[in-house]
Amino acid sequence: MPELLLVGRVAKAHGISGELAVDIHTDVPDERFVPGAVLTARLRDRSVRPVTVATARPHSGRLLVRFDEVPDRTAAENMRGAQLLVDVAELPPSDDPDAFYDHELEGLAAVLADGTSVGTVVEIARSPGAELLILKREDGTEALVPFVRAIVPEVDVKGGRVVLDPPEGLL
Repeated sequence: MPELLLVGRVAKAHGISGELAVDIHTDVPDERFVPGAVLTARLRDRSVRPVTVATARPHSGRLLVRFDEVPDRTAAENMRGAQLLVDVAELPPSDDPDAFYDHELEGLAAVLADGTSVGTVVEIARSPGAELLILKREDGTEALVPFVRAIVPEVDVKGGRVVLDPPEGLL
């Protein structure tokens, strides 16, 4: 199976015509949710199926999306909680040296400027305030690190690491 990247998650059905409220997990929703785009939906039961975007429009911080394969409210209710994914191989390379796909960061070693190991990046979380790196620490606990240049001054994907300069008490 190809490596898949999360671009959205179905929050709930919206209305009676099969429209879905989708939480966005991509910086380029206008590219990922364009009519005709085919995404992979991973349902709550872990089954997967392709879905084709028919329409998408912004609404209250989410997108309202209709898929060709979801014709009514009943079908939309079955999509609640589904992850919407794209094949990593289909992603264009980024021209921005400060832009990264989640899958490029996940698995990188997190180290301090002096080389001290802190842990491993296991996930990128998005909150209204900022993106967060979720680290699995050496002691097995998790730490949340704001993904901002002041705290993460260096990302070396090829070298397999992110360098942290955390303020006192963050870790």
